[in-house]
Amino acid sequence: MSEGPEPRRQIPSVSALLSLPEMARLSEHWGHALVVQAARQAAEGARQALQRGQRPPEDWGAAVAAAIERLTSPSLVPAINASGIVVHTNLGRAPLPENAIQAIARVAAGYSNLEYDLGAGERGSRYVHAEEALRELTGAEAAIVVNNNAAAVLLVLSALAYRREVVISRGQLVEIGGGFRIPEVMAQSGAALVEVGTTNRTYVEDYVRALSPETALLLVVHRSNFYIGGFVHEPTLTELAGAAHAAGLPLYADLGSGALRDTAPFGLEHEPTVQECLQAGADVVSFSGDKLLGGPQAGIIAGKGELIERMRRHPLMRALRVGKLTLAALEATLLHYRRGDDAEAIPVWRMLALSVEAVESRARAWHEALGEGELRSATSAVGGGSLPGQTLPTIALALPVARPQVLAADLRRTIPPVVARVQDDAVLLDPRTVMPQEDDALLEAIRSALAAYRSGDQTE
Repeated sequence: MSEGPEPRRQIPSVSALLSLPEMARLSEHWGHALVVQAARQAAEGARQALQRGQRPPEDWGAAVAAAIERLTSPSLVPAINASGIVVHTNLGRAPLPENAIQAIARVAAGYSNLEYDLGAGERGSRYVHAEEALRELTGAEAAIVVNNNAAAVLLVLSALAYRREVVISRGQLVEIGGGFRIPEVMAQSGAALVEVGTTNRTYVEDYVRALSPETALLLVVHRSNFYIGGFVHEPTLTELAGAAHAAGLPLYADLGSGALRDTAPFGLEHEPTVQECLQAGADVVSFSGDKLLGGPQAGIIAGKGELIERMRRHPLMRALRVGKLTLAALEATLLHYRRGDDAEAIPVWRMLALSVEAVESRARAWHEALGEGELRSATSAVGGGSLPGQTLPTIALALPVARPQVLAADLRRTIPPVVARVQDDAVLLDPRTVMPQEDDALLEAIRSALAAYRSGDQTE
Protein backbone atom coordinates (compact mmCIF):
# COMPACT_ATOMS: atom_id res chain seq x y z
CA MET A 1 0.00 0.00 0.00
CA SER A 2 1.32 3.46 -0.80
CA GLU A 3 2.24 5.74 2.09
CA GLY A 4 -0.09 8.50 3.19
CA PRO A 5 -3.46 8.85 4.94
CA GLU A 6 -5.77 5.87 5.36
CA PRO A 7 -7.43 5.50 1.92
CA ARG A 8 -11.02 6.17 2.95
CA ARG A 9 -9.95 9.42 4.59
CA GLN A 10 -8.66 10.56 1.20
CA ILE A 11 -12.27 10.82 0.02
CA PRO A 12 -13.65 14.24 1.00
CA SER A 13 -17.22 14.80 2.12
CA VAL A 14 -19.71 16.19 -0.38
CA SER A 15 -19.71 19.54 1.46
CA ALA A 16 -15.92 19.65 1.22
CA LEU A 17 -16.11 18.96 -2.52
CA LEU A 18 -18.68 21.74 -2.97
CA SER A 19 -16.32 24.21 -1.30
CA LEU A 20 -13.62 23.69 -3.92
CA PRO A 21 -12.99 26.78 -6.12
CA GLU A 22 -13.92 24.92 -9.31
CA MET A 23 -17.45 24.21 -8.05
CA ALA A 24 -18.58 27.84 -8.39
CA ARG A 25 -17.75 27.81 -12.09
CA LEU A 26 -19.45 24.44 -12.59
CA SER A 27 -22.53 25.61 -10.68
CA GLU A 28 -22.77 28.75 -12.78
CA HIS A 29 -22.81 26.68 -15.96
CA TRP A 30 -24.77 23.59 -14.86
CA GLY A 31 -26.74 24.70 -11.83
CA HIS A 32 -26.17 23.92 -8.15
CA ALA A 33 -28.44 20.86 -7.98
CA LEU A 34 -26.59 19.02 -10.75
CA VAL A 35 -23.19 19.83 -9.22
CA VAL A 36 -24.34 18.44 -5.85
CA GLN A 37 -25.51 15.26 -7.54
CA ALA A 38 -22.20 14.99 -9.43
CA ALA A 39 -20.18 15.51 -6.23
CA ARG A 40 -22.05 12.68 -4.55
CA GLN A 41 -21.46 10.46 -7.57
CA ALA A 42 -17.75 11.31 -7.66
CA ALA A 43 -17.35 10.44 -3.98
CA GLU A 44 -19.24 7.18 -4.36
CA GLY A 45 -17.20 6.28 -7.43
CA ALA A 46 -14.01 6.82 -5.47
CA ARG A 47 -15.27 4.51 -2.70
CA GLN A 48 -16.02 1.80 -5.25
CA ALA A 49 -12.58 2.29 -6.83
CA LEU A 50 -10.98 1.76 -3.43
CA GLN A 51 -12.84 -1.53 -3.09
CA ARG A 52 -11.28 -2.57 -6.42
CA GLY A 53 -7.84 -1.68 -5.08
CA GLN A 54 -7.53 1.59 -7.03
CA ARG A 55 -6.46 5.02 -5.78
CA PRO A 56 -8.89 7.91 -5.25
CA PRO A 57 -8.70 10.79 -7.75
CA GLU A 58 -5.93 13.33 -7.31
CA ASP A 59 -7.95 16.11 -8.99
CA TRP A 60 -11.38 16.20 -7.37
CA GLY A 61 -12.54 19.10 -9.49
CA ALA A 62 -11.90 17.01 -12.60
CA ALA A 63 -13.65 14.06 -10.96
CA VAL A 64 -16.81 16.11 -10.33
CA ALA A 65 -16.65 17.52 -13.88
CA ALA A 66 -16.39 13.95 -15.21
CA ALA A 67 -19.42 13.00 -13.13
CA ILE A 68 -21.38 15.89 -14.64
CA GLU A 69 -20.39 14.64 -18.08
CA ARG A 70 -21.77 11.20 -17.22
CA LEU A 71 -24.99 12.62 -15.78
CA THR A 72 -25.64 14.73 -18.89
CA SER A 73 -24.82 11.96 -21.38
CA PRO A 74 -27.16 9.21 -22.61
CA SER A 75 -27.15 5.97 -20.64
CA LEU A 76 -27.81 3.96 -23.81
CA VAL A 77 -24.46 3.92 -25.62
CA PRO A 78 -22.72 1.85 -28.30
CA ALA A 79 -20.65 -1.05 -26.97
CA ILE A 80 -18.07 -3.34 -28.50
CA ASN A 81 -19.19 -6.96 -28.35
CA ALA A 82 -16.03 -9.05 -27.96
CA SER A 83 -17.89 -11.88 -26.21
CA GLY A 84 -18.20 -14.12 -29.27
CA ILE A 85 -22.01 -14.27 -28.88
CA VAL A 86 -23.36 -13.18 -32.26
CA VAL A 87 -26.98 -12.42 -31.33
CA HIS A 88 -26.35 -11.05 -27.84
CA THR A 89 -29.72 -10.25 -26.27
CA ASN A 90 -28.24 -8.01 -23.56
CA LEU A 91 -26.29 -6.02 -26.15
CA GLY A 92 -29.25 -5.34 -28.43
CA ARG A 93 -29.33 -8.60 -30.41
CA ALA A 94 -28.65 -8.27 -34.13
CA PRO A 95 -26.58 -5.29 -35.29
CA LEU A 96 -28.27 -3.68 -38.27
CA PRO A 97 -26.96 -3.72 -41.84
CA GLU A 98 -25.67 -0.40 -43.14
CA ASN A 99 -28.66 0.07 -45.46
CA ALA A 100 -31.05 -0.28 -42.50
CA ILE A 101 -29.13 2.36 -40.54
CA GLN A 102 -29.30 4.71 -43.50
CA ALA A 103 -33.02 4.01 -43.93
CA ILE A 104 -33.66 4.95 -40.29
CA ALA A 105 -31.72 8.20 -40.72
CA ARG A 106 -33.62 9.12 -43.89
CA VAL A 107 -37.03 8.50 -42.38
CA ALA A 108 -36.19 10.06 -39.01
CA ALA A 109 -34.96 13.32 -40.53
CA GLY A 110 -38.38 14.53 -41.65
CA TYR A 111 -41.81 13.42 -42.79
CA SER A 112 -42.51 10.20 -44.68
CA ASN A 113 -45.32 8.32 -46.38
CA LEU A 114 -45.76 6.10 -43.30
CA GLU A 115 -49.56 5.96 -43.61
CA TYR A 116 -50.07 7.91 -46.79
CA ASP A 117 -50.83 6.39 -50.19
CA LEU A 118 -48.89 8.61 -52.57
CA GLY A 119 -50.69 7.22 -55.62
CA ALA A 120 -54.21 7.74 -54.30
CA GLY A 121 -53.41 10.90 -52.34
CA GLU A 122 -55.16 9.60 -49.24
CA ARG A 123 -54.56 7.67 -46.04
CA GLY A 124 -52.87 4.29 -46.46
CA SER A 125 -51.49 1.52 -44.26
CA ARG A 126 -48.10 1.55 -42.56
CA TYR A 127 -47.74 -2.20 -43.02
CA VAL A 128 -47.48 -2.16 -46.82
CA HIS A 129 -43.86 -1.05 -46.47
CA ALA A 130 -42.72 -4.47 -45.21
CA GLU A 131 -45.57 -6.75 -46.24
CA GLU A 132 -44.74 -7.08 -49.93
CA ALA A 133 -41.18 -8.23 -49.21
CA LEU A 134 -42.37 -10.58 -46.45
CA ARG A 135 -44.96 -12.19 -48.73
CA GLU A 136 -42.42 -12.69 -51.50
CA LEU A 137 -39.68 -14.05 -49.24
CA THR A 138 -41.82 -16.39 -47.14
CA GLY A 139 -44.50 -17.43 -49.61
CA ALA A 140 -47.23 -16.26 -47.22
CA GLU A 141 -50.48 -14.73 -48.41
CA ALA A 142 -50.17 -11.83 -45.97
CA ALA A 143 -48.01 -10.51 -43.14
CA ILE A 144 -48.09 -7.94 -40.35
CA VAL A 145 -45.50 -6.58 -37.92
CA VAL A 146 -45.74 -5.89 -34.17
CA ASN A 147 -43.14 -4.80 -31.64
CA ASN A 148 -41.67 -8.21 -30.70
CA ASN A 149 -42.42 -11.91 -30.97
CA ALA A 150 -44.06 -12.15 -27.53
CA ALA A 151 -46.49 -9.49 -28.79
CA ALA A 152 -47.00 -11.56 -31.94
CA VAL A 153 -47.97 -14.60 -29.85
CA LEU A 154 -50.34 -12.46 -27.79
CA LEU A 155 -52.01 -11.01 -30.89
CA VAL A 156 -52.37 -14.33 -32.72
CA LEU A 157 -54.03 -16.03 -29.76
CA SER A 158 -56.18 -13.01 -28.86
CA ALA A 159 -57.49 -12.75 -32.41
CA LEU A 160 -57.90 -16.48 -33.14
CA ALA A 161 -58.45 -18.21 -29.79
CA TYR A 162 -59.98 -15.80 -27.26
CA ARG A 163 -61.95 -17.80 -24.65
CA ARG A 164 -61.29 -20.97 -26.59
CA GLU A 165 -58.78 -23.81 -26.29
CA VAL A 166 -55.29 -24.06 -27.75
CA VAL A 167 -53.65 -27.50 -27.89
CA ILE A 168 -49.88 -27.59 -27.25
CA SER A 169 -47.29 -30.19 -26.29
CA ARG A 170 -45.99 -30.12 -22.72
CA GLY A 171 -42.48 -30.24 -24.14
CA GLN A 172 -42.99 -26.82 -25.74
CA LEU A 173 -44.11 -24.76 -22.75
CA VAL A 174 -40.89 -22.77 -22.81
CA GLU A 175 -39.59 -19.80 -20.86
CA ILE A 176 -38.21 -16.98 -22.95
CA GLY A 177 -35.85 -14.15 -21.95
CA GLY A 178 -36.39 -12.06 -18.85
CA GLY A 179 -38.27 -14.82 -17.02
CA PHE A 180 -41.35 -14.58 -19.22
CA ARG A 181 -43.03 -17.91 -19.86
CA ILE A 182 -45.04 -18.80 -22.93
CA PRO A 183 -47.98 -20.12 -20.86
CA GLU A 184 -48.16 -16.79 -19.01
CA VAL A 185 -48.04 -14.78 -22.23
CA MET A 186 -50.73 -17.03 -23.69
CA ALA A 187 -52.93 -16.66 -20.61
CA GLN A 188 -53.06 -12.91 -21.19
CA SER A 189 -54.70 -13.59 -24.56
CA GLY A 190 -57.71 -15.18 -22.91
CA ALA A 191 -56.98 -18.54 -24.55
CA ALA A 192 -57.07 -21.74 -22.48
CA LEU A 193 -54.08 -24.04 -22.80
CA VAL A 194 -54.69 -27.74 -23.29
CA GLU A 195 -51.42 -29.58 -22.63
CA VAL A 196 -50.85 -32.93 -24.32
CA GLY A 197 -48.13 -35.57 -24.36
CA THR A 198 -45.15 -35.56 -22.05
CA THR A 199 -42.04 -33.43 -21.74
CA ASN A 200 -40.03 -35.67 -24.05
CA ARG A 201 -42.56 -37.55 -26.21
CA THR A 202 -45.70 -36.26 -27.90
CA TYR A 203 -47.60 -37.83 -30.82
CA VAL A 204 -50.19 -36.61 -33.32
CA GLU A 205 -52.74 -38.82 -31.57
CA ASP A 206 -52.25 -36.81 -28.38
CA TYR A 207 -53.35 -33.65 -30.18
CA VAL A 208 -56.29 -35.37 -31.87
CA ARG A 209 -57.61 -36.85 -28.61
CA ALA A 210 -57.57 -33.37 -27.04
CA LEU A 211 -59.77 -31.79 -29.72
CA SER A 212 -63.17 -30.53 -28.63
CA PRO A 213 -65.83 -28.09 -29.87
CA GLU A 214 -63.92 -25.42 -27.91
CA THR A 215 -60.63 -25.98 -29.72
CA ALA A 216 -59.55 -22.92 -31.70
CA LEU A 217 -56.19 -24.06 -33.07
CA LEU A 218 -53.14 -26.28 -32.67
CA LEU A 219 -49.96 -24.56 -31.56
CA VAL A 220 -46.33 -25.55 -32.08
CA VAL A 221 -43.61 -23.60 -30.27
CA HIS A 222 -40.14 -24.14 -31.69
CA ARG A 223 -37.61 -24.76 -28.91
CA SER A 224 -35.17 -22.11 -30.10
CA ASN A 225 -33.46 -21.47 -26.76
CA PHE A 226 -32.93 -25.04 -25.47
CA TYR A 227 -32.97 -28.58 -26.79
CA ILE A 228 -34.19 -31.98 -25.64
CA GLY A 229 -32.20 -35.06 -26.62
CA GLY A 230 -32.32 -38.78 -26.01
CA PHE A 231 -35.63 -40.64 -25.76
CA VAL A 232 -37.75 -38.05 -27.58
CA HIS A 233 -40.46 -37.81 -30.19
CA GLU A 234 -42.62 -35.08 -31.61
CA PRO A 235 -44.75 -34.99 -34.76
CA THR A 236 -43.65 -33.09 -37.82
CA LEU A 237 -45.37 -29.89 -38.86
CA THR A 238 -46.78 -31.71 -41.88
CA GLU A 239 -48.38 -34.32 -39.61
CA LEU A 240 -49.83 -31.69 -37.31
CA ALA A 241 -51.10 -29.62 -40.22
CA GLY A 242 -52.91 -32.70 -41.54
CA ALA A 243 -54.55 -33.30 -38.16
CA ALA A 244 -55.52 -29.65 -37.73
CA HIS A 245 -56.94 -29.27 -41.21
CA ALA A 246 -58.88 -32.54 -40.95
CA ALA A 247 -60.62 -31.00 -37.94
CA GLY A 248 -61.17 -27.69 -39.73
CA LEU A 249 -58.66 -25.88 -37.51
CA PRO A 250 -55.61 -23.74 -38.23
CA LEU A 251 -52.07 -24.69 -37.22
CA TYR A 252 -50.00 -21.91 -35.66
CA ALA A 253 -46.20 -22.24 -35.45
CA ASP A 254 -44.30 -19.88 -33.17
CA LEU A 255 -40.86 -20.14 -34.72
CA GLY A 256 -38.97 -17.63 -32.59
CA SER A 257 -35.61 -17.30 -34.35
CA GLY A 258 -36.93 -16.23 -37.73
CA ALA A 259 -34.39 -17.71 -40.12
CA LEU A 260 -35.06 -16.96 -43.78
CA ARG A 261 -32.05 -18.96 -44.95
CA ASP A 262 -30.52 -22.34 -44.13
CA THR A 263 -28.01 -22.30 -41.28
CA ALA A 264 -26.35 -25.59 -42.27
CA PRO A 265 -23.90 -24.06 -44.82
CA PHE A 266 -22.47 -22.01 -41.94
CA GLY A 267 -21.36 -25.12 -40.06
CA LEU A 268 -24.45 -25.17 -37.84
CA GLU A 269 -27.36 -27.55 -37.51
CA HIS A 270 -30.34 -26.82 -39.72
CA GLU A 271 -32.75 -24.31 -38.19
CA PRO A 272 -36.33 -24.52 -39.55
CA THR A 273 -36.97 -21.57 -41.84
CA VAL A 274 -40.17 -19.57 -42.07
CA GLN A 275 -40.65 -20.74 -45.65
CA GLU A 276 -40.36 -24.41 -44.65
CA CYS A 277 -42.95 -24.01 -41.89
CA LEU A 278 -45.47 -22.45 -44.24
CA GLN A 279 -44.78 -25.05 -46.93
CA ALA A 280 -45.28 -27.81 -44.34
CA GLY A 281 -48.83 -26.58 -43.77
CA ALA A 282 -48.66 -24.02 -40.95
CA ASP A 283 -51.42 -21.45 -41.45
CA VAL A 284 -49.74 -18.81 -39.29
CA VAL A 285 -46.05 -18.44 -38.38
CA SER A 286 -44.61 -15.84 -36.00
CA PHE A 287 -40.94 -14.98 -35.51
CA SER A 288 -38.51 -12.31 -34.35
CA GLY A 289 -36.99 -9.60 -36.51
CA ASP A 290 -33.78 -9.13 -34.52
CA LYS A 291 -32.44 -12.68 -34.27
CA LEU A 292 -31.42 -14.72 -37.30
CA LEU A 293 -33.33 -12.38 -39.60
CA GLY A 294 -30.71 -9.79 -38.69
CA GLY A 295 -33.00 -6.76 -38.53
CA PRO A 296 -34.61 -4.53 -35.88
CA GLN A 297 -36.64 -5.68 -32.89
CA ALA A 298 -40.01 -6.75 -34.24
CA GLY A 299 -42.50 -9.58 -34.14
CA ILE A 300 -43.50 -10.73 -37.61
CA ILE A 301 -46.65 -12.74 -38.35
CA ALA A 302 -47.05 -14.36 -41.77
CA GLY A 303 -49.65 -16.74 -43.10
CA LYS A 304 -53.13 -17.12 -44.55
CA GLY A 305 -54.69 -13.85 -45.65
CA GLU A 306 -58.01 -14.35 -43.85
CA LEU A 307 -56.31 -15.10 -40.52
CA ILE A 308 -53.88 -12.19 -40.84
CA GLU A 309 -56.78 -9.88 -41.62
CA ARG A 310 -58.50 -10.89 -38.38
CA MET A 311 -55.37 -9.87 -36.50
CA ARG A 312 -55.06 -6.63 -38.46
CA ARG A 313 -58.57 -5.64 -37.33
CA HIS A 314 -58.08 -6.68 -33.70
CA PRO A 315 -58.00 -3.83 -31.12
CA LEU A 316 -54.63 -5.06 -29.79
CA MET A 317 -53.06 -4.28 -33.14
CA ARG A 318 -53.17 -0.57 -32.34
CA ALA A 319 -51.37 -1.11 -29.03
CA LEU A 320 -48.72 -3.41 -30.51
CA ARG A 321 -47.99 -1.59 -33.75
CA VAL A 322 -44.47 -0.54 -34.68
CA GLY A 323 -43.22 2.91 -35.64
CA LYS A 324 -41.65 4.29 -38.79
CA LEU A 325 -38.06 3.65 -37.70
CA THR A 326 -38.69 -0.06 -37.15
CA LEU A 327 -40.47 -0.40 -40.48
CA ALA A 328 -37.72 1.47 -42.30
CA ALA A 329 -35.03 -0.79 -40.83
CA LEU A 330 -37.04 -3.96 -41.38
CA GLU A 331 -37.82 -3.23 -45.02
CA ALA A 332 -34.19 -2.33 -45.72
CA THR A 333 -33.06 -5.61 -44.14
CA LEU A 334 -35.62 -7.63 -46.09
CA LEU A 335 -34.51 -6.03 -49.34
CA HIS A 336 -31.08 -7.60 -48.84
CA TYR A 337 -32.76 -11.03 -48.91
CA ARG A 338 -34.72 -10.01 -52.00
CA ARG A 339 -31.49 -8.92 -53.75
CA GLY A 340 -29.65 -12.05 -52.61
CA ASP A 341 -26.78 -10.24 -50.89
CA ASP A 342 -27.93 -10.97 -47.33
CA ALA A 343 -24.94 -13.20 -46.45
CA GLU A 344 -22.56 -10.33 -47.19
CA ALA A 345 -24.62 -7.31 -46.10
CA ILE A 346 -26.33 -8.47 -42.90
CA PRO A 347 -23.87 -8.51 -39.97
CA VAL A 348 -25.33 -11.61 -38.27
CA TRP A 349 -24.79 -13.78 -41.35
CA ARG A 350 -21.44 -12.17 -42.09
CA MET A 351 -20.21 -13.04 -38.59
CA LEU A 352 -21.52 -16.60 -38.79
CA ALA A 353 -19.79 -17.04 -42.14
CA LEU A 354 -16.32 -15.98 -40.91
CA SER A 355 -13.75 -18.74 -41.26
CA VAL A 356 -11.42 -19.65 -38.40
CA GLU A 357 -8.54 -18.39 -40.54
CA ALA A 358 -10.17 -14.97 -40.97
CA VAL A 359 -10.88 -14.71 -37.25
CA GLU A 360 -7.32 -15.78 -36.38
CA SER A 361 -5.88 -13.14 -38.72
CA ARG A 362 -7.66 -10.37 -36.83
CA ALA A 363 -6.77 -11.81 -33.41
CA ARG A 364 -3.13 -11.98 -34.48
CA ALA A 365 -3.23 -8.37 -35.65
CA TRP A 366 -4.61 -7.30 -32.25
CA HIS A 367 -1.87 -9.27 -30.50
CA GLU A 368 0.86 -7.68 -32.57
CA ALA A 369 -0.55 -4.17 -32.11
CA LEU A 370 -0.81 -4.58 -28.35
CA GLY A 371 2.24 -6.71 -27.64
CA GLU A 372 0.04 -8.31 -24.99
CA GLY A 373 -1.69 -11.63 -24.41
CA GLU A 374 -1.79 -14.80 -26.47
CA LEU A 375 -3.99 -16.50 -29.06
CA ARG A 376 -6.28 -19.27 -27.85
CA SER A 377 -8.73 -21.62 -29.52
CA ALA A 378 -12.29 -21.04 -28.31
CA THR A 379 -15.88 -21.18 -29.50
CA SER A 380 -18.39 -18.55 -30.61
CA ALA A 381 -22.12 -18.94 -29.94
CA VAL A 382 -25.11 -17.90 -32.04
CA GLY A 383 -27.01 -16.63 -28.98
CA GLY A 384 -30.31 -14.76 -28.77
CA GLY A 385 -32.28 -17.93 -28.11
CA SER A 386 -31.24 -19.38 -31.47
CA LEU A 387 -29.60 -22.74 -32.17
CA PRO A 388 -29.06 -23.72 -28.50
CA GLY A 389 -25.84 -25.58 -27.85
CA GLN A 390 -24.51 -24.78 -31.32
CA THR A 391 -21.05 -23.19 -31.49
CA LEU A 392 -18.49 -22.22 -34.09
CA PRO A 393 -14.71 -22.61 -33.68
CA THR A 394 -12.89 -19.33 -33.19
CA ILE A 395 -9.51 -17.88 -32.20
CA ALA A 396 -9.61 -15.33 -29.40
CA LEU A 397 -7.07 -12.93 -27.98
CA ALA A 398 -6.55 -14.04 -24.37
CA LEU A 399 -5.28 -11.70 -21.67
CA PRO A 400 -4.17 -13.93 -18.77
CA VAL A 401 -4.15 -11.98 -15.51
CA ALA A 402 -4.38 -12.79 -11.83
CA ARG A 403 -7.82 -11.22 -11.52
CA PRO A 404 -9.59 -11.56 -14.88
CA GLN A 405 -12.97 -10.46 -13.51
CA VAL A 406 -11.41 -7.14 -12.47
CA LEU A 407 -9.89 -6.59 -15.92
CA ALA A 408 -13.23 -7.48 -17.56
CA ALA A 409 -14.89 -4.85 -15.36
CA ASP A 410 -12.23 -2.30 -16.34
CA LEU A 411 -12.98 -3.03 -20.00
CA ARG A 412 -16.67 -2.38 -19.39
CA ARG A 413 -15.77 1.08 -18.03
CA THR A 414 -13.90 2.23 -21.12
CA ILE A 415 -15.42 4.48 -23.77
CA PRO A 416 -16.83 2.73 -25.69
CA PRO A 417 -17.36 -0.10 -23.21
CA VAL A 418 -16.02 -3.50 -24.23
CA VAL A 419 -17.87 -6.67 -23.23
CA ALA A 420 -15.57 -9.69 -23.18
CA ARG A 421 -15.78 -13.06 -21.46
CA VAL A 422 -13.73 -14.61 -18.69
CA GLN A 423 -12.56 -18.16 -19.28
CA ASP A 424 -9.67 -20.26 -17.94
CA ASP A 425 -8.18 -17.45 -15.84
CA ALA A 426 -8.07 -15.01 -18.73
CA VAL A 427 -10.12 -12.33 -20.43
CA LEU A 428 -11.02 -13.55 -23.94
CA LEU A 429 -11.78 -11.17 -26.81
CA ASP A 430 -13.37 -12.85 -29.83
CA PRO A 431 -12.91 -11.07 -33.19
CA ARG A 432 -15.99 -12.80 -34.66
CA THR A 433 -18.37 -10.33 -33.02
CA VAL A 434 -16.24 -7.18 -33.22
CA MET A 435 -17.04 -5.00 -36.23
CA PRO A 436 -13.98 -4.37 -38.44
CA GLN A 437 -14.37 -0.60 -38.01
CA GLU A 438 -14.17 -1.05 -34.22
CA ASP A 439 -10.62 -2.42 -34.15
CA ASP A 440 -8.88 0.86 -33.32
CA ALA A 441 -11.36 1.70 -30.57
CA LEU A 442 -11.02 -1.82 -29.16
CA LEU A 443 -7.23 -1.64 -29.00
CA GLU A 444 -7.35 1.74 -27.27
CA ALA A 445 -9.90 0.40 -24.78
CA ILE A 446 -7.72 -2.62 -24.01
CA ARG A 447 -4.70 -0.39 -23.37
CA SER A 448 -6.77 1.86 -21.11
CA ALA A 449 -8.24 -1.07 -19.18
CA LEU A 450 -4.84 -2.72 -18.71
CA ALA A 451 -3.44 0.55 -17.38
CA ALA A 452 -6.32 0.86 -14.91
CA TYR A 453 -5.92 -2.77 -13.88
CA ARG A 454 -2.18 -2.42 -13.29
CA SER A 455 -2.68 0.84 -11.41
CA GLY A 456 -5.01 -1.02 -9.07
CA ASP A 457 -2.41 -3.77 -8.58
CA GLN A 458 0.20 -1.22 -7.54
CA THR A 459 -1.95 0.07 -4.66
CA GLU A 460 -2.04 -3.33 -2.99
